[in-house]
Amino acid sequence: MNLRTLAAVKAGLTPIICVGERKEEREAGYTDALVEYQTLIALNGLADKEISKVVIAYEPVWAIGTGLTATDEQANETIGVIRAAIARKYGKRVANAVRIQYGGSMNPKNVKGLMAQPEIDGGLIGGASLKAPDFSLVVNYDK
Repeated sequence: MNLRTLAAVKAGLTPIICVGERKEEREAGYTDALVEYQTLIALNGLADKEISKVVIAYEPVWAIGTGLTATDEQANETIGVIRAAIARKYGKRVANAVRIQYGGSMNPKNVKGLMAQPEIDGGLIGGASLKAPDFSLVVNYDK
């Protein structure tokens, strides 16, 4: 259920909903179906205007704390799947209004390539946020 998402929106908060797959699921070809399912379940019961207040982060489980990251193209493609799922259910206008970020180990070395991708609206920064110099390089990356 998405009771936390519904409660957060009702309380005027901006929930960040993380969706993603394990390495075995990616290797088996389930990424697209899984993130689409997770996204639509998380948004269930929200009105169109409420959906635009939600942030979604594609956070591949296999990248959390491992130093691994999706390629720029993999991240962009998967975020595109998320946006397309929203568009099919709620319309293109709503899908374009949702901020979808990449959360799988964005850091100073990969931020420029990831942020150059058309579907990626930002980053949900994990470990790089714990080191001020690294975080500064991510936030102020050179386009």
